[in-house]
Amino acid sequence: MIAFLNGNFKHKSPALVHLEVNGVGYEVQISLNTYSKIQNLESGILYTCLLIREDAHILYGFFDLAEKELFIQLISVSGVGASTARMMLSYMKPDELVRAIISSDTKTLEGIKGIGKKSAERLVLELRDKLSKHPLDASISSSTHNTVQADALNALMALGIAKNNAEQAIQKVTQSNSAIGSVEEIIKQALKTV
Repeated sequence: MIAFLNGNFKHKSPALVHLEVNGVGYEVQISLNTYSKIQNLESGILYTCLLIREDAHILYGFFDLAEKELFIQLISVSGVGASTARMMLSYMKPDELVRAIISSDTKTLEGIKGIGKKSAERLVLELRDKLSKHPLDASISSSTHNTVQADALNALMALGIAKNNAEQAIQKVTQSNSAIGSVEEIIKQALKTV
């Protein structure tokens, strides 16, 4: 499996990029979300997912790990292929898509090209619990805006603390003592407030 590519963007379009890595050019399929983040970059990293079909090997690339993780979750749903998952990630940002699935907002999901009522219901049914128990990096970073806090949140949730309770505890700790800088210290203080 190719986990990521780091190189120069030789060609960029809203649907794909050619990324040169040590003299080798990779064609990578991307979403509009990723394109919007790389369109002004000369070089960078794309986190990748290689899908092997009978007639092709297709490399999908993502600007961040949260989008890649969500793509993998989406294609695990019966009836949702890679093209549909990419369309979903082009239509909505990863955190918006996660929010729509967790809140069972099938009307929003149905607004995406290629997603009908049954597909939207299946997405909610199969992914709602997974995404609410193990939120992706995008939903974490959008609520905390800090990697130290995101790491602390992940750790607290791994200890079995509900996401909302963990977020509130971290917020309380960081507001009362802005000098706390280490993940360990935030976790220790947050555990006292939960």
